[in-house]
Amino acid sequence: MELLKSSRRRSKLAEFAYIVLNVGLAVGILFIVLVMNSPWLAYLLAVLSKWRVLAVRPRFWKANILANTVDLIVSLSVVVLLYAAMGELWLQLLLSILYIYWLLRVKPCSRRSYMIAQAGIAVFLGVTALCTVSASWDVEWFVLGMWVIGYSAARHVLIAYEEQKISIYSLIWGFFLAELGWVAYHWIFVYQLPGFGGVKLVQLAVVATAMSFIMERAYKSKLDHGTVRWVDIMLPTIFSVITILTLVIFFNSLNGGQGGI
Repeated sequence: MELLKSSRRRSKLAEFAYIVLNVGLAVGILFIVLVMNSPWLAYLLAVLSKWRVLAVRPRFWKANILANTVDLIVSLSVVVLLYAAMGELWLQLLLSILYIYWLLRVKPCSRRSYMIAQAGIAVFLGVTALCTVSASWDVEWFVLGMWVIGYSAARHVLIAYEEQKISIYSLIWGFFLAELGWVAYHWIFVYQLPGFGGVKLVQLAVVATAMSFIMERAYKSKLDHGTVRWVDIMLPTIFSVITILTLVIFFNSLNGGQGGI
């Protein structure tokens, strides 16, 4: 009985420490953003927060790094968006609160629906952040960034489905997003959101996330029925097409469709 009580106390202490450390990470990143002009220390803190990835034998490093890439993409994207939101304290606080929710509630869940959501969030935030910081980059680096985002997100989803050909399918989707990034590089459309400072809605992020969602639904349909049924992808396809057309037709006319960030 004493052993059980001791075990419960250790479990509660570990849970409390986990909460404190993750909240501390989000608060620490926000503090760095508010007091320093350079983002590098905030990037470093986000990367160092993954120290447990390497706290194993070297032969497990590759698997751990790949498993944590989606979380790292989200963390680095949050840093980018916090700096882009400079001057809008309310938005920086909101982003920090959402990041804490990601760390405590979304990231730890391993259910399939949560892992699909994690991958989708990584695609949207990752592409948004990449477009925000890459205005002066060469196209090769931008395309590489898109590939990393696509590969990592696809791998995350395929693990949830226990797919056997994870590497090849992830590579294919990574190359697809890389190609999409190459095509879109010279005319990235962004939309200024009132009161959001430098945080803008990126058309490419919406398109990449929508297409990723459609492909996930198509993959599930193929897995369940041996073929991709239109009824399984109809609603996400229609919703995605309407969303993209609304951006292209309505917002481009309303905002002037700013090319580049």
